[in-house]
Amino acid sequence: MFWALPWSETWRQAAAHPSGRCERTGVLGVFVDRQTLSSARKLAALVRFRDEADRLGHRSYFIFPVEMRKILRTDGMLIRSRTDPLNSTYVAARFAELHAIPVIDSSRSIRICSDKVSMYLHLAKSQVPLPRTEFLSRAELATAGPGLFHKLGSPIVLKEPSTTFSKRVRLVHNESELKRASSAFFKLSDELVAQEFVESEEDWRIGVLSGRLLFASRYVPVPEALIEAEDEDEVPYYGIEIVQEDQVPRRVIDLALQAAGAIGDGLYSVDIKVSRGRAFVIEVNDNPSLENGEEDVYPSIYADVIKELLGSKV
Repeated sequence: MFWALPWSETWRQAAAHPSGRCERTGVLGVFVDRQTLSSARKLAALVRFRDEADRLGHRSYFIFPVEMRKILRTDGMLIRSRTDPLNSTYVAARFAELHAIPVIDSSRSIRICSDKVSMYLHLAKSQVPLPRTEFLSRAELATAGPGLFHKLGSPIVLKEPSTTFSKRVRLVHNESELKRASSAFFKLSDELVAQEFVESEEDWRIGVLSGRLLFASRYVPVPEALIEAEDEDEVPYYGIEIVQEDQVPRRVIDLALQAAGAIGDGLYSVDIKVSRGRAFVIEVNDNPSLENGEEDVYPSIYADVIKELLGSKV
């Protein structure tokens, strides 16, 4: 069993390094669950985090939901399982924060990004360009239905606020489809998001870490033969192509930084559509996946995240 030394003690021992250099040795905790480890790609990314921590002079180990107290032995914690205010990741984030341990993602980011209504309100407050957006309760939808298509156009993108990975997102073209989809979504939420459908020319996914670009990628359509559709009304699935920063329009990067800043100062991915010369933020996600080949184009991506939590060698 590994026991981490307190921060002051690890610093004291590092200061006695034979080379005479002062090196900081921290302990990185990586919060995971069984689902995280069930994917070969996710597991490979976790191994990269471990290897990078070791290369930077830090120690690291995995923490499972039943091992919350191990968080106290860390100097920084990275959450690498699906975040939700109702699951163990939120408890882990709060536990770390209560003990002044840096954590990605923060409990605040988890709360905001797990609720699309809250997320869009934060973006709107910071004047981030969005598609036209309405928030609807069951009662409001009953009276607003006929005028909603006049206000937002057709089709409308209807979202259940806790949606992830484009689940519980529907394109509705008329009142009948709107009624059917909203009836299902209202079983899960008291409020829904209705948005104008933006016909995009470019779709971007920009990674942001503490107010700076971490990686850039674009969404590319996946051939229909490779899509295992669960519902014909689901928003189409897209693959991801990692690109160099200089391949991304500067306005897209600036918009991503603005959107991420409206949520917090952690680790995010920002989905952006460009249509008719204008860029719109579609959503901001906390805890973005980092196993799509980002390190091939941005080789320091894992080290950057670790340095944000633990700092670099002095």
